[in-house]
Amino acid sequence: MAETDAQRILVVTAHPDDSEFMCGGSVATWVAEGREVFYVISTNGNKGSNDPEMTSDRLVIIREQEQREAARVLGVKEVVFLGYGDGELEDTKEYRGQIVKMIRTFQPDRVVTMDPYRRYFQHRDHRTVGLVTLDACYPYARDYLHYPEHLQEGLQPHKVAEVFIGGSEDADVFVDISETFERKIDALRCHVSQIGNGTREEFVERIKGVFSRFGSHTVEAFKRVEFRR
Repeated sequence: MAETDAQRILVVTAHPDDSEFMCGGSVATWVAEGREVFYVISTNGNKGSNDPEMTSDRLVIIREQEQREAARVLGVKEVVFLGYGDGELEDTKEYRGQIVKMIRTFQPDRVVTMDPYRRYFQHRDHRTVGLVTLDACYPYARDYLHYPEHLQEGLQPHKVAEVFIGGSEDADVFVDISETFERKIDALRCHVSQIGNGTREEFVERIKGVFSRFGSHTVEAFKRVEFRR
């Protein structure tokens, strides 16, 4: 299935670095095509370390800085951090309302999020962000009577045209990132707290190995869900 002409794209993920792993090459490609891309990062990533000397408070600061730099490398227009604790995402009215607010704020044609239906091996935060984001797109962001307080803030309901679900086992959209693969690597290497300080060559080989199970490291795959408007 070919891509549609979405001009404003909102990427909603669980942790700092999820966006770069899931769709960094696509983001760089979309930006190069003149599209606007925005990030919403749901958690602060404060548990993502094996360093016994690291603290959660320090890690929050480090990972936000890494994420901002990675987004800058890819050309992302704005990054919003919701600040939930790593591993603490829940399908609540409050969290759903925050995603709805982001949709109504940025008014994207396309939302990109994580696969909530991946079988067996899955980070719980990834599952939750996918479910909540799909629900936020339809019907919550669309309908006036959901979260009416947004109207008082000057935000209007918004109809998302489509969602791209990253890493889906049922992918039907494939983005060629051969021209932006190196930019994806540059962005991923901003996340030093997660990938370490190895050489670029070592990291490239690691990424090629990880993504070889999807057929190619120069393709990012998505399941497209279209909403009737």
